[in-house]
Amino acid sequence: MNFSRVIYILLLLFAFGFFFRNIYRLVATLCLGQWENRFDRLGLRLKNMLVYAFGQARVIKKSYGFNHFFIFWGFMLLLMANGEFLIQGVFPGFSWSFLGDYPYGALLFLAEIMSAVVILAVVTAVIRRLFFRPAYIEFNADAFLILGMIFTLMVAYYGYHAGEIALGAASKWASWMFVSNAIASFIQSLSVDSIHAFTNVSWWIHAIVLLFFMNYLPYSKHLHVLTAIPNCFFRRFEYPSVVPTMEFKQGDSFGKSKITQFSWKDLLDFMSCTECGRCQENCPAHVTGKSLNPKHIIHQGKVNLFKNSKPILASRPSDTLGPAPDDAVMDAALIGDDGAMSISATDLWQCTTCGSCMTHCPVFIEHVPKIIQMRQYMVMEKSEFPEELIQLFENSEQRSNPWGIAPTDRAKWTEGLDVPILTPGDTFDYLFYVGCAGSYDSRAKSVVTSMTKILNTAGVSWGILGNEEHCCGDSVRRAGNEYVFSQMARFNVNQFHRYGVKKIITMCPHGYSTIKNDYQQFGGDFEVIHHTEFINQLLDEGKLPLKRQETNGTTVYHDSCYLGRYNNIYKAPRQVLSRVNGNRLEEMDRCGESSFCCGAGGAKMWMEEPEGKYIYLERTEEAMRKNPSTIAVACPFCMTMFEDGVKEAARGKKVVVRDIAEIVANAMEDGKE
Repeated sequence: MNFSRVIYILLLLFAFGFFFRNIYRLVATLCLGQWENRFDRLGLRLKNMLVYAFGQARVIKKSYGFNHFFIFWGFMLLLMANGEFLIQGVFPGFSWSFLGDYPYGALLFLAEIMSAVVILAVVTAVIRRLFFRPAYIEFNADAFLILGMIFTLMVAYYGYHAGEIALGAASKWASWMFVSNAIASFIQSLSVDSIHAFTNVSWWIHAIVLLFFMNYLPYSKHLHVLTAIPNCFFRRFEYPSVVPTMEFKQGDSFGKSKITQFSWKDLLDFMSCTECGRCQENCPAHVTGKSLNPKHIIHQGKVNLFKNSKPILASRPSDTLGPAPDDAVMDAALIGDDGAMSISATDLWQCTTCGSCMTHCPVFIEHVPKIIQMRQYMVMEKSEFPEELIQLFENSEQRSNPWGIAPTDRAKWTEGLDVPILTPGDTFDYLFYVGCAGSYDSRAKSVVTSMTKILNTAGVSWGILGNEEHCCGDSVRRAGNEYVFSQMARFNVNQFHRYGVKKIITMCPHGYSTIKNDYQQFGGDFEVIHHTEFINQLLDEGKLPLKRQETNGTTVYHDSCYLGRYNNIYKAPRQVLSRVNGNRLEEMDRCGESSFCCGAGGAKMWMEEPEGKYIYLERTEEAMRKNPSTIAVACPFCMTMFEDGVKEAARGKKVVVRDIAEIVANAMEDGKE
């Protein structure tokens, strides 16, 4: 055995020993998180991993994503070639050729192609980062180091194979390795010693860079190379529209203030961020100039995690894995003013919980539930939250509506209307859950009045709870007051059961999502239907006579975050509008799952925006660029925000904001507009 092989074997043993030590460190760090079951439905998890991790389904939604796709699959397809390379360093005679001449030749041919593809993709990435870098991608020297190593690996791969062909050691396979063979033809004019030197240098460069690369990953921004695939496997199947429930025991702490209070899957999220910036590209807070950046939230969590896990793991026996004890040493605060490893409380309160970050994250990181859990700590442990929320919490708890209006006024909107108010024991098909906005907000009352007309015209068996109806608690939960929300949710679920409610119609996406999704955690199992879905169903059944169509210009439709992203309802509102508006429905530039938030979600309806541009104004100006006569909405919060926005952005143009129910009810009337 020659000296160089001894050096290689020692280097190989050290590199793999260090690599597996790093893998153990990562697994041990994950185990510091709290238990969460993500091992159910393994077949479906495998399918999702193949589609989103290996298929890169979310990555390639953007045109440039194909560049990452090629780099990823270049590495996947070169695994066998690199495996052969590492083994040959110890056993020079080893080769995958025992698989057969054609399979091995095909492997070499594929490796030649993919190496060239990866080189082209790396060059493209470097040019983009240097000259055409999007605003959501930050300049990062680490990225160039990684790209440089990838480029070097590919070039060195060609180099040592070309040398082997030139020396006659791989002449049998030269026809399969067309790039290496072409390079070999250029170096054959060199002396044998020079070719040997060229081959050896290329081989050692490939070996050193490859072994260094795999050990550098856990310490770099490219840690996601190791964690993204399992993160896609352990993703939540349903949209993460709810946060974990909480048990309220005396002496317990509430919310998340330490990184290891999160679940192990949350910790895997922190490790898996690719820093691609897609989460921030459509974030309403970030786009309008506020300090919140969802990418930084996750990155700061990762830095905090590794800062705190090191002393915790060091103080525990090496064979002990499990959640960090309550008294674990936590050097770095999770919520604070240390921007490098702490998350600003100000940033936490700027989130509208619109969910755009989660929708566009290629590795399914769940940003919003983490933000809400940190809000829970600020509210229930520290009592530090925006002053405006004091009224929200007090009014919701004491009078069961955010405005603090008398509960006895909840059914006042029904005066003069044919609205059945239910009592226990009544027989009915649908409960129309009016919600706080429909009951108290003067503008939203027009929507529930229109729904009354629609339901009665269609002959639907329905009713409302009247003054017995209570707030759903959406804003309270998203603001972090889980204790009050849990009381509200349990009361409503018990009341619905007492009235025999099976099916519920809502006109507010926030109530819709809360009753449909959040209430399941409290024993609620109801068929919940948003009013746009129900209206579309009635139109399909021919139960609503449309006597005229809108004739005044163009209508643009705004997708509510809690209707669209949270519950995947996109078609029904558009189908309804197309029946009323013909072909004059115009889409905004940001629509569907890429819709831009109105700014009212996450309890922001009740808070001020002291920093940056108003979110509602940003969205209204976008709508106005389509020169609409009508802005159609399907949410009372969105209606309020657009009404305010139109006052500032219309600039003399006559633009009305109308709910879909109002548009349909108007189309049911005789006469022309």
